[in-house]
Amino acid sequence: MLLYLKIENFALIDELELEFAPGLNVLTGETGAGKSIILDAIDIVLGGKVSNRTIRTGTKRASIEANFRIDSSLNAWLNEQEIDLLEDGELVCSREITNDASRSTKGEKSNLRSRSRVNGIVVNRRLIEQLRDRLVEITAQGQTVQLMSPAHQRGLLDLYGGSPILQQRDLCTSAYLTSQEAFQALEKRRQSEQQRLQRLDWLEYQIHELKAANLTDSEELTRLEQESQRLSHVVDLQQNSYRIYQALYQNDSGSPAGADLLGQAETLLNEMVQYDPQLQSILELVSGARIQLVEASHQINTYGDSLETDPARLQEVEERIIALKQICRKYGPTLANAIAHYEKLYSELAELSGEGQSLEDLEKKYALCQKTLIDHCHNLTQLRRQAGSELEKQLIAQLKPLAMEKVQFQVAIEPITPNGSGADKVTFTFSPNPGEPLQPLSATASGGEMSRFLLALKSCFSSSSQERETLIFDEIDAGVSGRVAGAIAERLHQLSQQHQVLCVTHQPLIAAMADRHFRVDKQIIDPAFFTLAHRQDRPIIDFDQPITETESALERTVVRVSHLDKLSHRQEEIALLAGGQSGEEAMTFAESLLNKAKLR
Repeated sequence: MLLYLKIENFALIDELELEFAPGLNVLTGETGAGKSIILDAIDIVLGGKVSNRTIRTGTKRASIEANFRIDSSLNAWLNEQEIDLLEDGELVCSREITNDASRSTKGEKSNLRSRSRVNGIVVNRRLIEQLRDRLVEITAQGQTVQLMSPAHQRGLLDLYGGSPILQQRDLCTSAYLTSQEAFQALEKRRQSEQQRLQRLDWLEYQIHELKAANLTDSEELTRLEQESQRLSHVVDLQQNSYRIYQALYQNDSGSPAGADLLGQAETLLNEMVQYDPQLQSILELVSGARIQLVEASHQINTYGDSLETDPARLQEVEERIIALKQICRKYGPTLANAIAHYEKLYSELAELSGEGQSLEDLEKKYALCQKTLIDHCHNLTQLRRQAGSELEKQLIAQLKPLAMEKVQFQVAIEPITPNGSGADKVTFTFSPNPGEPLQPLSATASGGEMSRFLLALKSCFSSSSQERETLIFDEIDAGVSGRVAGAIAERLHQLSQQHQVLCVTHQPLIAAMADRHFRVDKQIIDPAFFTLAHRQDRPIIDFDQPITETESALERTVVRVSHLDKLSHRQEEIALLAGGQSGEEAMTFAESLLNKAKLR
């Protein structure tokens, strides 16, 4: 609900503050007094378009601020947008429009810039428009409203149909998302099928090559290289083994071997120990060394005897080494890396050729998802047709008392490609005049007809708690008789029981129903009475000097709004609306209207 509106330097408004009430808020005044300017300000603070005439002449900055009281559902949405409420739980929307002439390029008259804030946080246009849709519904002469959108009309029909349609639509949404996932998986597979087949061929080639290499041991190459070295130097190893054996144990040249020398040392130490037991430890060392030397000589002799040349084995080892090194160059750099790569290839091959990955399986899954979606959409279409038929009857009944006795209205439902909202394009078709064919609402309804249409539509939704709280109507009573004005007043009164309604009107019957009544006047102000605050917009004036005759001749037009909080003031204003003057008969008529309104 709109609580407060503050406007500065906007169009003909220099400064204005308004406090609105629940129920029906009415703005009256002479034609051209500026009533619609106030509604334009509400539109612009919530993201409406601005123009060069937005900023008051002689100033460079306009600002608009609107305070709202919100419900829990909107509070949850604001939390999702990371916007906190103020301490008093209110929502403050503000917009500042500036005209920076210094930035304008050659040939341009101005350079308009604007910035929107919600509770002090700068927001982009998309967010403020989403917020607008949740706060107000504005219907004004010559203004394109959201009602014109087929998507919005479909949403209204679903809301009118209630829980059965909304639940069925949720099923369509879920089925559509599942179908899209299946379709994307299928398309991805189709698009990558050629690459997949090529990859499979390459994987099979690599796996075949690695499998043929019989890779089982990551240390095989190291051992083969060692064996190759041994086989290549068998003769040298044999000769050196024999030399070592001679040097250690049996020397054919007549020179003593190492074992003989250690034996001699051991004999001498045995004799010395008899005289000095301290040499016992040295004796043990020499005795142990002789035993180890003898053992080593036997082992080296056995090793030398076991060596045999094997050219066939050497060739086999060298060929295997070459093969393994080639594998390492391609899949390594080490044999362990090549074995790990082989295992990875096997895993990828199983993934690409495993069950559930074939095109046929994906096509079947997508076809099943599509069938489920189509079935849900079909059921949703049937529910919408039923709701559309009921809405047609109820809306026509609401429109007939509003000077539309011959009106025709039909909810046209056309098939479209299934999506998350079903498979229907919903269009409200309308013919206000006999003999004229039904056409889309956006192509046939005038501003006044649109206002009355939306008023009737809102009456059909008057019990819905999901609708917006603030409804704004501009010139809803244009060109209607007193009887129709009475019907419009009754509808507005009914709507105001559950919604806040703002209405610009020229009809005394409607004004009498108001819970809060504002009179809008256009006044011409003599600058001689300007305060210093007003003169701040005119920097050429020296505030320390008295106002000159030239300045006093510069008259300015401003919009003023009076809250008619006294019954006598309301009676006088309604009398003016009724008779153009506050004569005795007009005053009596106004009094009767106010008395009838009290009985509502």
